[in-house]
Amino acid sequence: MVRIEFQQGTLLLNGSAEELAAVRDWCVFDDRVGRWRAEGCQYARIVLALRAAGTAYEDAARDFSPVDLPLAGELTPRDYQAEAVAAWEQASRRGVIVLPTGSGKSFVARLAISRTRRPTLVVVPTLDLMAQWASQLERGFGRPVGLLGGGNRDVKELTVSTYDSAVLCMEFMGNRFGLLVVDECHHLPGPVNRSLARMCLAPFRLGLTATPERNDQEDDLFGDLLGEICYRIDIDELEGEVLAPYRTERISLELDEDEAEAYTRHRQAYVNFVRGNGIDFGSPDGWSRFLALCARNPGGREAFRSYLEQRRIARTARAKFARIWELFRAHRGERILVFTADNDTAYEIGQRFLLPVITHHTKVTERREFLDGFRAGRYPILVTSKVLNEGVDVPEASVGIVVSGSGSIREHVQRLGRILRQVEGKQAVLYELVSEGTSESYTSERRRQHRAYQRPRPMSY
Repeated sequence: MVRIEFQQGTLLLNGSAEELAAVRDWCVFDDRVGRWRAEGCQYARIVLALRAAGTAYEDAARDFSPVDLPLAGELTPRDYQAEAVAAWEQASRRGVIVLPTGSGKSFVARLAISRTRRPTLVVVPTLDLMAQWASQLERGFGRPVGLLGGGNRDVKELTVSTYDSAVLCMEFMGNRFGLLVVDECHHLPGPVNRSLARMCLAPFRLGLTATPERNDQEDDLFGDLLGEICYRIDIDELEGEVLAPYRTERISLELDEDEAEAYTRHRQAYVNFVRGNGIDFGSPDGWSRFLALCARNPGGREAFRSYLEQRRIARTARAKFARIWELFRAHRGERILVFTADNDTAYEIGQRFLLPVITHHTKVTERREFLDGFRAGRYPILVTSKVLNEGVDVPEASVGIVVSGSGSIREHVQRLGRILRQVEGKQAVLYELVSEGTSESYTSERRRQHRAYQRPRPMSY
């Protein structure tokens, strides 16, 4: 008989070579203990393979049992939500569901949890999201929810954890859950985060995201860590019904004469250094090589200063501040989110217009005060660098102003998603300010390569 045990995020298998023949593809022999070892995430495959081979086994690894999890007075799911859960169930309860922000991903998760009837761990990227999920689960299931993160270490049949805490604790608790739910799962394939999925036994897995695409192409790892994408619906497919109707406007702005001269000079110095040293930013080590050469080559530090200066000029052009003020006046009385690529620009906007600013430096209590004030209308405008790109529920926002950003498609779609939660009579608009004649024009084209922007209605002027 094969015996399966759980040890620090891995499986230890004891049995004869003949008994283990069906599962050897997922195991390696550990000379230290004289037994076969597999990653925790291979639990379901190994058990199913042993059953299929007719091999008797003793399961000493799993530390969970079925549990009734009826929903307490939940709403009737919309058609697409029911379809999403059905598709996930047809995929053997393993897979990724892609739904836009504001379309009820957490409700879909509650449906899946209730139907699966297994102790569940929900993993989220931030403490704000952890509190949000815990509140929703407590209301939905009428029971206390465990928390891992932010000083909490309380594991229950329903538990919500941050990614960081799950990575640290999974080797000790990875056998306690039958269902693993990963919110904003585009973060999971990262080199550190993926370990939490590999150390977890959970045979059933659900990934949730609005933007599965990653710049490093490692979204291919979803199939191994969670299961393939089993259901997808995009922003434009739900516009006007579940999400607020929206439009996007790309506003091209010219640099002032002195700004244009300084930009050209610094840009040329930076480009000359890059070309002269054969640096390819398309390669995986392009950026790190650029930094290393800047640190040790003649003229490297000057080239790096020129890189920073040309970027600053494009991001903080005078015309942008003038247009921001015009947009504030045009949308007086509406809730506005202003997005920047960096903290310095966010703080400069906050100082110029006397606005609250949220960055990753903002203390938790201050962040909550700003968000609560925004929802209540005390602060009609919030400025942020990247903190509000995802995971914060701000249904009142109807206007987004992208002052600067990366070329990431995911980031740009996330920012659009912040203003699309439906409210009666709401018309959302996302403005994108671009310094013409700078690298921002190319960056803008890259990040707009998503169907949410490929519509006849978007305008630019």
